[in-house]
Amino acid sequence: MTGPRFTRLAETLPTDVPFVGPEAQERKMGQPFRARIGANESVFGPSPRAVEALKAEAAEVWKYADSANHDLIRALAEDMGARPENIVVGPGIDGLLGVLVRLLIEPGDPVVTTLGAYPTFNYHVNGFGGTLHKVPFAADEREDLPALLDRARETGAKLVYFANPDNPMGSWWSGEEIAAQLDRIPEGTLLLLDEAYVEFGPAGTAPAIDPDDPRVIRMRTFSKAHGLAGLRVGYACGAPGLIRAFDKVRDHFGMNRPAQVAALASLNDRVWLEEVRAGVAKAKERIAKIAAANGLTALPSATNFVTIDCGGDGAFAKAVLDALVARGVFVRMPFDAPQNRCIRVSCGTPEDLDVLAEMLPLALADVRETAEG
Repeated sequence: MTGPRFTRLAETLPTDVPFVGPEAQERKMGQPFRARIGANESVFGPSPRAVEALKAEAAEVWKYADSANHDLIRALAEDMGARPENIVVGPGIDGLLGVLVRLLIEPGDPVVTTLGAYPTFNYHVNGFGGTLHKVPFAADEREDLPALLDRARETGAKLVYFANPDNPMGSWWSGEEIAAQLDRIPEGTLLLLDEAYVEFGPAGTAPAIDPDDPRVIRMRTFSKAHGLAGLRVGYACGAPGLIRAFDKVRDHFGMNRPAQVAALASLNDRVWLEEVRAGVAKAKERIAKIAAANGLTALPSATNFVTIDCGGDGAFAKAVLDALVARGVFVRMPFDAPQNRCIRVSCGTPEDLDVLAEMLPLALADVRETAEG
């Protein structure tokens, strides 16, 4: 009796996943977190309009969703100054990343990204057999777009991943700076611009790019500012030829009806979006003060999280993270040096940050005591 016959590629892949969710950690600990401030979710929740739309749609889930995402795509096109043929919707940016990589990357194809950048992109590239070429952060602060494009030219990369604002550091480029680099994109290379956090950036963070420009595809999400992470709604804007190609391989019923209507309602609730931005700004100020009170440095952030420099190496930061988790505070940290000297704290409610303020000095004391002992 034999089991499944995996592909040669699948046989070589690791079984680990990019992120271990807080629920899995809670099951391991046998208790819930007191403060869930590690996954960059919006603790401020979804728009009240989105909640009402979800309630109204609950009785209609016996129907399949509109596989063309017609209404949502038209609203998104208007929002981005594009046409419907420039927009595709999918199950979060993660799902769209997987489809894009499947469309472009064959085993051995070169792909360029930043060392320490969003690991789910790497997960998809590895899963389809691409070869990753990684460029360090510029000045240990932000993704280095010129260096990424230089590496693409050197390697003949078909795809370049660039996030603005960036996770895990929270850094950003101005839209003008990005636009000035577009003519440096090598022939045959597609720039993937991940704008998951763009709603939190300063004015001018989003570059002015013609939606029909075949050199760039932009991806955005309803998981962050819109507070719909559990519904998985992402969208991409690009040239019509590329967008049409998604229909060749995407799951046409990958979106569910409640997600479609909630996203549409949220997109139209600008008042709520401004309230979320204000709440995030206050939370970032509070996190920075908590860090400073403990002798740590909060890095400037254009996202809904704050990256805190712990002032040591990766081992020290990991020990601080572990001590916080043990005390009921869910946070995360960058994976690669030298960024792994930091921990990353998502914006939380005042109550969440009260817990952080209480537990961070205790966690630091635990780590320092262990080191001295």
